[in-house]
Amino acid sequence: MADTAIREAICRFGRSLFERGLTPGSSGNISVRLDDGGWLVTPTNASLGFLDPDSLSRLDAAGQLISGDAPTKEVPLHTALYQTRDAARAVVHLHSTHSVAISMLPEIDPLMALPPLTPYYLMRCGQTALVPYHRPGDPAVADAIKGLAGKYASVLLANHGPVVSGDTLEAAVFAMEELEETAKLYLLLRGLNPRHLSPQQVDDLVKVFGLSLPDHSDHH
Repeated sequence: MADTAIREAICRFGRSLFERGLTPGSSGNISVRLDDGGWLVTPTNASLGFLDPDSLSRLDAAGQLISGDAPTKEVPLHTALYQTRDAARAVVHLHSTHSVAISMLPEIDPLMALPPLTPYYLMRCGQTALVPYHRPGDPAVADAIKGLAGKYASVLLANHGPVVSGDTLEAAVFAMEELEETAKLYLLLRGLNPRHLSPQQVDDLVKVFGLSLPDHSDHH
């Protein structure tokens, strides 16, 4: 995809996410890795609903600004996902309400933040890790992401928000939307003893769709 088309796609998806209330104010950021190893990312203090294609931050492979406005302070977060997930070509980070709420609950398992509620959650997101709280922009959050060793495409930052990588921008956005809907379902069903997908049903999805899920066979 040409540079111009990528810029327009970032703005189009950003506006869609903003208009549906998935990230308020100037929160959230989106990046796309380019063929030369550099990437385009949304600027600091920019609303995803009002992005200018020409103002997007263009970074080189070392993360240095080449053109456009100053980049989001969450560059270390995006960098960590690109460095640990070879297939990642786009990263989306939002402050979506239900996902943030999940990240604050005491019972959440850091290795499996959400249970297998629906097939599309597993198909789009895999499983979701929860990493401890770090202030926005803190390089320590990148270390926490790197500590997951690339096993997770979707991660919840405690008391902050979700971050998702995908092999395309569209895939990352769709996975983010699925994660938020699953978080909403979890909250709606909390305390109601819902029926989750069985291990056999999960295995079937893995087999049919070629999913790669972290191995938690020894984890309870």
